[in-house]
Amino acid sequence: MLLNNIELDIKMKCMEEQTTQTKIAEEIGTSKSYFSRIVNGKDKIVNKMFIQAMEALGYDIKIIYEKRIKE
Repeated sequence: MLLNNIELDIKMKCMEEQTTQTKIAEEIGTSKSYFSRIVNGKDKIVNKMFIQAMEALGYDIKIIYEKRIKE
């Protein structure tokens, strides 16, 4: 089981960082329409086969976000 809602997490992190999805798309070199499809759940970041394989191995998937410290 995937214990996170990655798409919602992206939306929340954008709000926390006071940035837009468009700006993030530009920074990572992708189109804003593709980024929007990911964030709005039309395309998936983690695919179903990966989740099923990890479940078959007896694992749940948990993603932890840790803010990077800038030097």
